[in-house]
Amino acid sequence: MNLVQEIDTIAQQNAARIVYDNLGTTNTYRDLKQRSDALAAQIDRLALADHAPIIVYGDQTFNTIVAMLACAKSGHAYIPVDRHSPAERLTMIEEISHAPLVIAINALPIALPGVQVIAPAALNLICQQVVPYSLTHPVNGDQIFYIIFTSGTTGKPKGVQISHDNLRSFVDWMVQDFGLPQHVVGLSQTAYSFDLSVMDLYPTLLLGGELQALDRETTGDFKRLFSALGNLKINFWVSTPSFADICLLAKTFDQAHYPQLTHFCFCGEELTASTARRLKQRFPQARIFNTYGPTETTVAVTAIEITDDILNRYDRLPIGYAKADTRVWVASTGADQSGEIMISGPTVSQGYLNAPDKTAQAFDPSDQYPAYHTGDVGVQTADGLLFFGGRMDFQIKMHGYRIELEEMNHYLNKQPQVHQGVIVPKYNHEHKVAALIAYVVTKTKQDLAQTNATLTETIKRALQTELMPYMMPQQFVYRDQLPLNMNGKVDIKALIKEVNPNG
Repeated sequence: MNLVQEIDTIAQQNAARIVYDNLGTTNTYRDLKQRSDALAAQIDRLALADHAPIIVYGDQTFNTIVAMLACAKSGHAYIPVDRHSPAERLTMIEEISHAPLVIAINALPIALPGVQVIAPAALNLICQQVVPYSLTHPVNGDQIFYIIFTSGTTGKPKGVQISHDNLRSFVDWMVQDFGLPQHVVGLSQTAYSFDLSVMDLYPTLLLGGELQALDRETTGDFKRLFSALGNLKINFWVSTPSFADICLLAKTFDQAHYPQLTHFCFCGEELTASTARRLKQRFPQARIFNTYGPTETTVAVTAIEITDDILNRYDRLPIGYAKADTRVWVASTGADQSGEIMISGPTVSQGYLNAPDKTAQAFDPSDQYPAYHTGDVGVQTADGLLFFGGRMDFQIKMHGYRIELEEMNHYLNKQPQVHQGVIVPKYNHEHKVAALIAYVVTKTKQDLAQTNATLTETIKRALQTELMPYMMPQQFVYRDQLPLNMNGKVDIKALIKEVNPNG
């Protein structure tokens, strides 16, 4: 059945049920249907080209979900762009996608010439209307449902296209294989521009459940976060392990204070044994799932429940077994049987939006499903259990976000004070990225004459307009020169080894 039709049916059958609770401000399934119908009708009146993608610019609010659903109802893919993104990123996404329309949940920071915009005030007026709407042309089959832009190697992000059927396969797996509660109440704290949000959003909607939201202003302030956590009545937790680590700082984050919390699902970065053990101690009755999957394969394709037995057997936790309809294998290249993780199945993307060369590099075509080169190193046991071993290239995960080192280096080297600069990750003992270190050779001796603190502040201030906050280096190291490899390029691997001398 079509996902949009199914959500619509659920909304009609449960009109008075709460679907979204944002710190006490609630909306019902009736609101979801009425608002998305009215907005879909307005999109239809704009007579956009068939299936042209639409940018949804906003944050963790109900109207963002309304807009995304309205796009799908009217036969268009949506491109979620977080309002905290640098203005240049919004411009690049529009240039790559050629999106003819932006639905602005929040006011746009810049003008986008030639692009239609539904501004916040107009959106609110549209959403107040009651417009009968027939689902005659929702996104379906291999049509693109959403496009999420990830970090790119040349400073330009890549638009990962996920079809209706990709999403259908993923959601069915979540609903059928994870034993989610019948009346699911899910945590919604991940930005909608980050595909981890799909893990809580669509399974919850397809189960007629409720989403309890924590916005960025709340999660970014420990005092506000711990206060808001106390008001949550969730039974389904989705986040990166890093966010759970923050919540574990609150002494009241335990089973006694959240007796209904029965399911934890983690993705986006490596779940360490120490985090899992602390959760087990705090929530002995809850089930903890570790999952894995790149954005290009629709959120996640492997999963395993972290039991006491798993914790006792492995120091570095496995990332699970492949979902039943998906083939995951390791293209082994060495005696240790490690190699690149490959994925083929119904959740694998068709490729990158308007980027055929990048698509050809990352996806191998086949008769049924393309095979995606993840760039991740893995090891797989004879019975199919998969273990993650890091990145093959210079792409890293930090706080759940995928970051291309080359993208950050692109912007660092644009700065007028920088002659040569690279950013490298520093790992902790749990193999997680703990910090980003920038190595810089300045252009002139006058630059070196500045105090390190003053120069660092100048560069950071400039980078804030171009990098997301989580990409900002925590430390700057100034050198007269950087090591070069045999091709005459900065030897990034040598610097990574210097920052991480113990491997």
